[in-house]
Amino acid sequence: MQIKIINKSNHELPHYETIASAGMDLRANLSEPRVLKPLERSIVGTGLFIELPVGTEAQVRPRSGLAAKKGITVLNAPGTIDADYRGEIGVILVNLSSEDFIINNGERIAQLVIAKHERAEWDEVEALSETSRGEGGFGSTGIS
Repeated sequence: MQIKIINKSNHELPHYETIASAGMDLRANLSEPRVLKPLERSIVGTGLFIELPVGTEAQVRPRSGLAAKKGITVLNAPGTIDADYRGEIGVILVNLSSEDFIINNGERIAQLVIAKHERAEWDEVEALSETSRGEGGFGSTGIS
């Protein structure tokens, strides 16, 4: 799938690291390092602008290593970029650790996954089919 991209950063384009990778790393595009204090959030620009085909979305997801090692994650994970959005890709990072985190220019801050999606049409009815689960939710299946 071809996706149009404008790169206003001084970093290489996102790319797949291996043949089986689902996501591509997004890098911070900063003029100077930014400090993210504990429990603070910030939108970090990437300098990237994309034009997705209709029927696709780009999902902005956390990087597992950054989350596990530093407590840094994407606040609205996964963030959705719709096919009609033309602004800069921004990543909402949050620091869930107890220490300051310094975001440097070029740092890998999130992953971008391109996914196809369906468009639903509602069929308003008076009742839904029965299942063994029924209305049980939030842990009702016994899985914790």
